[in-house]
Amino acid sequence: MKHWMGMPVAAALLLSACVTINVYFPAAEAKEAAKEFVEKVINDADKVEIKETPAAGGGMAMLDRRIELDLSGFDPWALVGIGSARAQSAPDISIKTPAIQAIQSRMEARFNGSLRAGFDSGALGFTSDGLITVRDASKVELKDRVALNSAVADDNRDRKAVYREVAVANGHPEWEDQIRGVFAKQWIASAKAGWWYQAGGGWKQK
Repeated sequence: MKHWMGMPVAAALLLSACVTINVYFPAAEAKEAAKEFVEKVINDADKVEIKETPAAGGGMAMLDRRIELDLSGFDPWALVGIGSARAQSAPDISIKTPAIQAIQSRMEARFNGSLRAGFDSGALGFTSDGLITVRDASKVELKDRVALNSAVADDNRDRKAVYREVAVANGHPEWEDQIRGVFAKQWIASAKAGWWYQAGGGWKQK
């Protein structure tokens, strides 16, 4: 009797272990989220893939039938497999929180207001760590340099903030460095022809 009474506790502990141990960084989902964010900022909205949700009728009916089948042959030990499968499946990376969208709006306005011209002229470049920098100040008129430096500093502050916010919003603050790495690659991938970026310790032009 004591042996069987301990079974639910053991199952619960095992389920908890499966859920926490197998969580991993969802690189593919992070890349898609970064692409959506970056291309919105640099006004490449036509390249952002919009995924349509299934119609309420057919999609929900299929989901309801699937749930009904799952519950009909209920086995307590199946919870262990379900927990492990859910933990192993990659979660969606959300960038739709108010904080992230506020940062995105600021960056988009700043990019259109001053940074785009700097990238077009070759004055600015994307760094390998997900930030931007003044690559060639000679491309900027003297009277405009203070304003551009200020815009770059503001943008880098927002960039650091958004990498942190994306990680926190998705329940994994420890993912911040990985999120930053994914975004760093995406800024370069989405850069326009003629823009500069850091690679291999030097500067390259797309």
